[in-house]
Amino acid sequence: MSCCGKHRQAMLGSVPTNRATGTAVPPHLQRSHVRHPSAVFEYVGRTGLTVVGPVSGRRYRFEATGARVAVDTADMPSLTAVPQLRLVARP
Repeated sequence: MSCCGKHRQAMLGSVPTNRATGTAVPPHLQRSHVRHPSAVFEYVGRTGLTVVGPVSGRRYRFEATGARVAVDTADMPSLTAVPQLRLVARP
């Protein structure tokens, strides 16, 4: 079998990936093509919480009870499922 001349590696490096899962991001969800407005979540737990958005790969840090953080709407469905987070503003 012959070598691909590292062309495959070059192609892989140019494909955006989800940092949380390491999988390729479909073109319709890539940041360069779609801009998502923000939703706002409030933390109601007792200590701090960090959540990684499964679509954007962004890290959302809620420092303490009552902390509000703007969240990419692409990550909104997943964060809605976190018991200590409450959606307080939709885009």
